Amino acid sequence: MPILKPTLEQLPDMFPVFPLGGALLLPGGHLPLNIFEPRYLAMIEDCMGEGRCVGMVQPDRRLPEGAHGPGLYRVGCLGRVTSFAETDDGRYLITLTGVIRFTIVEELEMRRGYRRVQAGLSGFAADLREADGEGGLPMSREEMVAAMRGYFAAMGISEANWRALLSVNDAALVNALAMACPFTNEEKQALLEARDLGARAAALYALLRIDSFDDGSGGNGPRLS
Repeated sequence: MPILKPTLEQLPDMFPVFPLGGALLLPGGHLPLNIFEPRYLAMIEDCMGEGRCVGMVQPDRRLPEGAHGPGLYRVGCLGRVTSFAETDDGRYLITLTGVIRFTIVEELEMRRGYRRVQAGLSGFAADLREADGEGGLPMSREEMVAAMRGYFAAMGISEANWRALLSVNDAALVNALAMACPFTNEEKQALLEARDLGARAAALYALLRIDSFDDGSGGNGPRLS
């Protein structure tokens, strides 16, 4: 039986990693993935019998390629497979739910073609509590929503489940927006590595305002009613 809210001691410090540029997983967030490469099919098969844990990490384009593949950012996010389906053509459709960030200590020997790491988790213990939190925004909820409206309008995003976005707590709102918006890989990594929810919210707010050329009026996006 999987542990829905694990303690730090219940989490593994050795696990497979899925290097994927542009894919951001944050604690409490949900990331759907379409798995089709043989090595990653093998990875999911193995992880389903070993605690369902997979680390998401982005390749770091500044680093040279090594024996195991592209150089990786040192900070990623450990996720647990919370939904799984197999298609008729042999693909796996999974959802990873973010649990806690990690720092890569060292890469381990590859297994069945996929990469594995030993990781440090203790520096991110607050992630296990923060995902349920309220009141983590350094700006008002209304200011964040206004920045979101302006960004969506500037990006031409007209379809959004506004009621659902407004009904979630602060942590869920910030993390869902950070994961869903089409920021650059470097911007996504900065959001991942933000010290805490407040710092991530401040960075997200700045990105939303910059990309929407917000003049402070709240933009002309769809009304949230």
